[in-house]
Amino acid sequence: MRMSAEERRESVIRAAMIEFARSGYRGTSTETIARRVGVSQPYLFRLFPSKQAIFAAAAERCIEETWKVFDEASAGLTGEEARVAMSRAYAGLVEDRERLMMQMQLYVSVFAAEMAGEGDIGEAARKLWRELFERVRIRVGGDVKDATQFMAYGMLVNTLVALGYPREDRMWDGFDQHDGCE
Repeated sequence: MRMSAEERRESVIRAAMIEFARSGYRGTSTETIARRVGVSQPYLFRLFPSKQAIFAAAAERCIEETWKVFDEASAGLTGEEARVAMSRAYAGLVEDRERLMMQMQLYVSVFAAEMAGEGDIGEAARKLWRELFERVRIRVGGDVKDATQFMAYGMLVNTLVALGYPREDRMWDGFDQHDGCE
């Protein structure tokens, strides 16, 4: 059965998330993404106008999937209950190393791209991050400080998981009391 262009586009986004997670924006070639999907590079560029557009789509998917986990975990909740539910869900989410590395590469790749004069990636990433922050802020009750604290603990979780600290390590001590993770 032949895939539609939309199905191929979806395949490219999934493949791009894996490849960018592994090698970052600079280290990932469109040829590698095309090969993973099983399409030619020219066809890839019929689906997306540029490598930047592919990265932006992968970044958007990564942030949207993160929000989906938060949203499902905290459906019908607000304030502290929502924060605790989202924290627990996020702790499980980042156990998927490729998803975590895509998030981490998003930050690193934006920095590298901007240093190289490719600011469009940074603008898109900041817009996505702001939208996620605003969604979290609203869900936890509207307070910027609470949303900031939630996001800060999320970055700590990212760092601990990326560095390979097991949950039993003392680096995690006290974390459960602050973020609601078990």
